[in-house]
Amino acid sequence: MAGGAVMRGLGRLARSLKIFAKALLLTLVFFALWPFHSVSLRRHGRLARRLPILFHRIACALIGLAIHESGTRPRDVPALILSNHSSWIDIVALSALAPVSFVAKSEIAGWPVFGTLARLQRSIFVDRNNRRATGEIAQTMARRLGRGEWIVLFAEGTTSDGNRVLPFKAPLVGAARMALDPGRGEAQGEGAPTLLPALLLQPLAITYTRRNGLPLTRRERPDLCWYGTMDLVPHLADILAGGSIDVVIHWGTPRSFDAQSDRKAMTRAAWREVRAAVSRANRGLDVAGDNVREDECSRADHRRTADSR
Repeated sequence: MAGGAVMRGLGRLARSLKIFAKALLLTLVFFALWPFHSVSLRRHGRLARRLPILFHRIACALIGLAIHESGTRPRDVPALILSNHSSWIDIVALSALAPVSFVAKSEIAGWPVFGTLARLQRSIFVDRNNRRATGEIAQTMARRLGRGEWIVLFAEGTTSDGNRVLPFKAPLVGAARMALDPGRGEAQGEGAPTLLPALLLQPLAITYTRRNGLPLTRRERPDLCWYGTMDLVPHLADILAGGSIDVVIHWGTPRSFDAQSDRKAMTRAAWREVRAAVSRANRGLDVAGDNVREDECSRADHRRTADSR
C-alpha cells in the first residue's frame, strides 16, 4: 500500500510538472511575440493578423491538438462566420487556421490571460445587458467587415457539451445588416463605415472526435468541453496534462447576405447545417466526402495541402 501511495504521489508530481512546463513555455512565447504584435496592432500592420496564428499554432502543439479541416474557406471576401461553441479550445483551433476575430461577451475583456488574448486579437465585446450598445457594435462590425475581415460569432450564445448544437440566435446577425448598403443610394456622413453590397454568412462546425487516438463516446466528449458552471483553471490544467485531441473543423456552404435577406431564416439554415455536420462527425462519419484536408498542429512540419492555401 505504501508503494501504491508513492506511485500516486509521483504521478501527481509528473502531472504538475507537465502542466507547469507547458504553461511556462506558452507564457515565454507570448511575451516574445507581444511587443511586435502590439506595435503592428497600433499601425494596422500585417503582423497583427499573422502573429496570433503563429501563437495559436504553438498552443496547438503544446495541447496536442490535431485539426482536421474540410470544406472550403471563404476567399478574399468579408465573412461573418456562424459557429457552434463548446470550449475555449475552439478559439485556439480557429485562430491557428486563419486571421479571425471573435464576437465575445464583455466580461471576458476583464479576465486574466484570456481577456488580454481576446483584446490583442481585436475581439468585439458585447454587453448583452445593454441594448443601446447594439448600434456601436454594429458600426464596429461594419468597419471591420468593410476591410474584408472574418468575424466569428459563436451563434449559440453560450457553450454546450459537444454532443449537440443549441439553436443559433439571430440578433447579432441582424446587427451585421448595418454593414450593408440598403441600395437606396443614401449618402454616408464623414467618418461613417463603408457600406457593403453583401457579405457572406459562413456556417462552421467544430467537433471533438478523438482523445489519445481513440474515438470519444457521448459520455467522454463533455470532458473536453467547457460549459455550464465549470471552473476554467482546472479544465485548462486537465487539457494541458492530457493527451492528444482530434478536432474536425468543417466549413459549410456560404450564403450571400444583403440588406433584404431574412436574418432569422438564414441563421436557422446555418444552424441546421452546423448541427448536421456535428452529428455526422460525432458518429465517426465523413463530414464532407472527399474534400478533406488535415492540418497537424501538433507536428513541427505543420503540413498543409494545396486546397488550404
